Amino acid sequence: MSSSSANDAEALRRNRILSSKLYFDVSPSKVPLIYSASYDIEFLGIEKLHPFDSSKWGRICGFLVSFGILDKKCVVEPLEASKDDLLVVHSESYLNTLKQSSKVAMIVEVPPVALIPNCLVQQKVLFPFRKQVGGTILAAKLAKERGWAINMGGGFHHCSAQKGGGFCAYADISLCIHFAFVRLNISRVMIIDLDAHQGNGHEMDFAYDSMSKKIFAQVFDFLSFSAFTNGDFVMAGRVYILDMYNPGIYPLDYEARNYINQKVEVKSGTVTEEYLQKLDEALEVAGHRFNPELVIYNAGTDILEGDPLGRLEISPEGITLRDEKVFRFAREKNIPIVMLTSGGYMKSSAGVIADSIVNLSKKCLIETSGAPKST
Repeated sequence: MSSSSANDAEALRRNRILSSKLYFDVSPSKVPLIYSASYDIEFLGIEKLHPFDSSKWGRICGFLVSFGILDKKCVVEPLEASKDDLLVVHSESYLNTLKQSSKVAMIVEVPPVALIPNCLVQQKVLFPFRKQVGGTILAAKLAKERGWAINMGGGFHHCSAQKGGGFCAYADISLCIHFAFVRLNISRVMIIDLDAHQGNGHEMDFAYDSMSKKIFAQVFDFLSFSAFTNGDFVMAGRVYILDMYNPGIYPLDYEARNYINQKVEVKSGTVTEEYLQKLDEALEVAGHRFNPELVIYNAGTDILEGDPLGRLEISPEGITLRDEKVFRFAREKNIPIVMLTSGGYMKSSAGVIADSIVNLSKKCLIETSGAPKST
């Protein structure tokens, strides 16, 4: 692509972002917890053919309301991402593939979807995803304003600009970051991806940023520049990716691994104590290497013990501690944080996420209506 064409494409992207309706003002009476009943996927029971709990998002919200930690009227409902919104990252050709039910069936890994008229697939499968994309994008604005935001859904980290997969049809993380660059005047974002699976989608989308930073880091390390600043240097580039994942499971995307700034591999069978120790070490390194203006936290619960796809052995209490550590990392550095719930393939995941959010509230790392505070 010529420099002129690249400039034109960037100008078009910027205009689409500026004309989007996904950023809107939210009443102070609302809590930056984002959810819509439209998130949940229910379609003649076909959704049960995939191990993902497609009603997880609503169940999380239900638990929080039943615990008395959240008033349903205080939840923020996002708008659906439009085609123009999606074109900020995705190509027209990729979006056109989603008009074929067979392609969507491959992405969501439910073969019978291929036999369903695409108009129904759009309504019952892709519309919920587009609402969640709207939630992820809005979450960055709320986080900048309030210090934090949690989208009950989102975290579709296997989808890149040109390719979906792994139950991920839209690249909500990449979209969220591009919107933040333009609308929030943010220039440095850290992705902390703690889903059990490698986040190959956003890694491919920000490959250029990652490669430039890797080169700078190697040069700095070679010249021992870090010694002059006690290790507290800021690496070049806009997006820093910390990905802590099981290397022996899907997606096994070895190209995308080249674009991870900080790779932490946790093998099948890793237990809670070892996992949390590695996380502590990883967050300390990340804090020295990069100084973000926004953290995107992909908080998949497929690390939970017994999860058939994650193959790790982290206790529910371990997940609560994991989330607390990430939120403390952001709070201590005064960095706005967006949390996305991402993967998790057991019915118990919703309760584990809700318990973790309760803990964040008790520890005063977030503020929710009616939330009991610990002393």
